[in-house]
Amino acid sequence: MLICLTLALPVLAGAQTNYRSEVWSPDNGDGTYTNPVINADYSDPDVCVGASGEDYYLTASSFQCVPGLPILHSKDLVNWEIINYALTSLYEGDEALEKHFSTPQHGNGVWAPSIRYHDGWYYIYWGDPDFGVYMVKTQDPAGKWEKPVCVIRGQGYIDTTPLWDDDGRCYLVNGWANSRSKFASVLTVRELSPDGTKAIGQPVIVFDGNGTENRTCEGPKFYKRDGWYWIMCPAGGVPTGFQLAMRSKSPYGPYEHKIVLAQGKTSVNGPHQGGWVHTKYGEDWFLHFQDKEAYGRVVHLNPVDWSTGWPVMGKNGEPVITHKKPHTSLPTSIVNPVESDEFNAPVMGKQWQWHANYDEKFGVPTAFGTFRIYTYKLSKEWKNFWEVPNLLLQKTPADEFTVTTKLRMTSKADGQFCGLIMMGLDYSALVVRRVGQVFELVQMTCHAADKGHAQTENVIATLKPTAIDKIDYKPGIHEDIYLRLSVKDSQVRFAWSHNGKKFTDCGDMFQMKEGKWIGAKFGFVAAETDPKCDRGWVDADWIRITKN
Repeated sequence: MLICLTLALPVLAGAQTNYRSEVWSPDNGDGTYTNPVINADYSDPDVCVGASGEDYYLTASSFQCVPGLPILHSKDLVNWEIINYALTSLYEGDEALEKHFSTPQHGNGVWAPSIRYHDGWYYIYWGDPDFGVYMVKTQDPAGKWEKPVCVIRGQGYIDTTPLWDDDGRCYLVNGWANSRSKFASVLTVRELSPDGTKAIGQPVIVFDGNGTENRTCEGPKFYKRDGWYWIMCPAGGVPTGFQLAMRSKSPYGPYEHKIVLAQGKTSVNGPHQGGWVHTKYGEDWFLHFQDKEAYGRVVHLNPVDWSTGWPVMGKNGEPVITHKKPHTSLPTSIVNPVESDEFNAPVMGKQWQWHANYDEKFGVPTAFGTFRIYTYKLSKEWKNFWEVPNLLLQKTPADEFTVTTKLRMTSKADGQFCGLIMMGLDYSALVVRRVGQVFELVQMTCHAADKGHAQTENVIATLKPTAIDKIDYKPGIHEDIYLRLSVKDSQVRFAWSHNGKKFTDCGDMFQMKEGKWIGAKFGFVAAETDPKCDRGWVDADWIRITKN
C-alpha cells in the first residue's frame, strides 16, 4: 500500500534534504526569525522535546485528511521539515471506522492532538469528537507508529493531553465539543492507567469559562513545573481570543489563572492554542497558531518569561514578529516544509494528503517520473466535488505564491476531466475535459460546496488532442498541458500553456475560502460521471511553487 510504504521509508527514496521554500522562510540568516515560523495550516500545533534534548517534534490537527497526524522535526524551533505521519488511515485496525472514513468526513476525525515523550516512547493523544480519545506511540517519530488505541470511547471528547506525574501516575485533561455534547467551555481532568491506555478515574471539572471572558476555553495542554500543575489553554474564541495559563498544587485543582498572551497592539489576531517547550539550554518557548481565514491556522513562535512565576509569552504578553532565534549548540540549516514535487520517487511526497482514507484506485506513483491519479466516478446525485475522496492536496505555503504543473490527461471516454484545484467550502478548478474527440478547457467553480450547491462551468477553449492511440482496443486520447494558479490577497488567478513558456490568463478571479476546520488546499482533481467506462487518468510530471 502506497501510504504504508511512504511511512516505512521516511528517509529513503524521494526524501528532499534541506528543502528551502521560495515563498516563505522564517529564518532571516542573521540569528533572528520572522513569524510565522510555519506559514501553513498546521492547526492546533503541539510540540515536545525529543530524547536527545536537541530535537523537537511537532504535530497538528489533520481532521479527515490522510495520511493523518503530520510529524514535523526541527533542531531550533524555527526551521521545520515534514518527516512522517503517525496515522496511515482513520482508524487502522478498526474495519468499521476505516470504511466510515473511506468517504470524505469533512471536519471530523483528528482534532487538536498532543505529543509527548515519556520513558523512551513518543505518544500522541487526540480526541475524535464522534468516537472517543485515541493514542498512538512509537520509539522513533520518523519510523512506524503503532496502530491507534481507543483510550476512552464516546462522543464529545476533544483536545486531550496526558501528564505523567513524578510518581508514575498518569492524568488526562480534555475539552468538550458543544456540537456533540451540547456543552462546552469546561476542562476536565481524570486519571488514566500508568501506561496511558485506559481511564481508571472519573472526570472532574477543573475550569469553567461559561459566562465569563474565558468562554470557549479549549485546547488544554498539561504540564508540571516546580511542584505546580499547569494547564495552558486558549479562550475567547479562535479569531480574537487569547492564551490562558492556570496553576494548582493538585491535578484536580482548584486552578488560579491569568492571561499570558493576547493580540494587544499587534497584527497577530487570536494568538493561542499551542505547546510550551523548555530547552536544554534553559530557554522557554511557546508555539501557537494564528487563524488567517482562507490560509488556515499558521504557526508562530514566541519566547516565554517565567520570572514572575507565570509564563508571560511574547514581549510583555504580546506576540513578537521578529525575534532572536532559540539557542542551540548544533549547526543548523535553513529548511522548510516541502512544497514542490518532481514526482521522481516511488513514494508519495510528504506534503500530500488525500481527502479520505486511501484506496489504491485513487492513484499511485509511477516508474516514469510521474504521479498518476485516476478519475473518480462521481455519484448520480453529485453536484460538486465535496464528495470526492481522491483529491490530492497540500496546504498553502504563503500569502502570495504561484503553482505551476505539467500534466498529461489520458481519457478513455466522454466526460472525463482532470486539472488543478483550490479547494475549500468554496472551490475553483481549471480542468481539461473530454468532449467527443477533443478536449475543453473549463473553469469549474462552486460556492458553498458543503451546502450541496451545484458548481458552475465556464468553457474557456477547445483543445485538439496532443496524441491519439492508434489501436482498436480501448483507445485513449491524450492532452499535454501546463496549468497554473497564482495567489495574492487570498484571490486565485488561473492560467494555461501548451509549451510551458507562454501562459495565458483565463477564467474568473476566485476568492479563496477555508475548508471545514482547515485552510484552503491546492492540488489535483480527476473525476468522471460515467459509471461503466474504463477510468481515465492524469499523469502529473511535476508541480512547482514559486514567487508570483
